[in-house]
Amino acid sequence: MTTSTNQKPAAKLRDGAIVATLWKKEGENGVFFNTTISRTYKDGETFKDTNSFSGAELLKVSRIAAKAYDLGLQLRAEARDAENEGG
Repeated sequence: MTTSTNQKPAAKLRDGAIVATLWKKEGENGVFFNTTISRTYKDGETFKDTNSFSGAELLKVSRIAAKAYDLGLQLRAEARDAENEGG
């Protein structure tokens, strides 16, 4: 999976091959975070990402999504606090 910019992720969470990546965005209402969830796998000697998950992986996906949600709230609150402090 690729992004359209060279922006670095704000955070990454990993549970085995399942990865949640949080991306910082700025909108009319301030900072928010988008999340992508992917699975890393090896194809020959190359590592690749996919957004397809087996039934057995769905529990990991749901757990990492919940953690990403909580982390996104925390990061948004920190960004809001920094903005209010003038930094």
